[in-house]
Amino acid sequence: MRRPVANIIAVVAAFATFFPIYWMVLSALKPAGEIQSLDARPWTLSPTFEHFQRVLSGENFSRYFVNSLIVALSVVVLSALVAFLAAVAVTRFSFRFRTTVLLMFLVAQMVPVEALTIPLFFLVRDIGTVVPGVGLNTLGALILVHLAFSLPFAIWMMRGFVAAVPEALEEAAMIDGAGRGAILWRVLFPLVAPGLVATSVFSFIAAWNDFIFARTFIISAKDNQTLPAALLVFFKPDENDWGGIMAASTLMTIPVLVFFIAVQRKLVSGLAGAVKD
Repeated sequence: MRRPVANIIAVVAAFATFFPIYWMVLSALKPAGEIQSLDARPWTLSPTFEHFQRVLSGENFSRYFVNSLIVALSVVVLSALVAFLAAVAVTRFSFRFRTTVLLMFLVAQMVPVEALTIPLFFLVRDIGTVVPGVGLNTLGALILVHLAFSLPFAIWMMRGFVAAVPEALEEAAMIDGAGRGAILWRVLFPLVAPGLVATSVFSFIAAWNDFIFARTFIISAKDNQTLPAALLVFFKPDENDWGGIMAASTLMTIPVLVFFIAVQRKLVSGLAGAVKD
């Protein structure tokens, strides 16, 4: 009895998750007349790619795509590296205020992004006067802010993976003559790689879909805008271009799906390891 009920719940949940994506792609393929029609139908007999052509031929769309890719990949690489080293530090070494540091990571997850946007604006503005490349209107500002928001979760999650690795492996490698660096990168790193992949997926999605920070820190430099902020071009005072909005949103979804499929196996094993730990 439980299994059929569970299957029904899974099917309903899958449908509720998939239907918005289906409607987005369908709206991107519908002619403008069908999108604006009051008689909305979950299909179209005359699909068209005119909305995609208009989006791809639009001004600076490729530039915005590259900007989003630079920000997302930079955040993924930097957060994985820093989270791995920080997780090793808080797991393998004893120092004062270690528990306090871990609690601060947990508390940082509870603070709403909206509450920190204005303070971060002034902080980034002041940092930009001292450090070139990370001030307002720069991609460095987005990378820095997303890195700060992704690290608490990544460190807290990686701590479980590092703690699950037996210290006997490190001691055996040390007896064989391996140094601390060799143990770190040749013993620990391969074992916790699935955990790094799992945290990287969340970091990539958060950075790729960001709108608040992109609108806050990229004020006048249009060449440094990212895709979510560039979607505002299709929102007009008199009438929104829903075909363009849905086509651009579909194109934005493709890199996330590609990244997810590429790391799917590592992600599943990483999440399984996190649950087991």
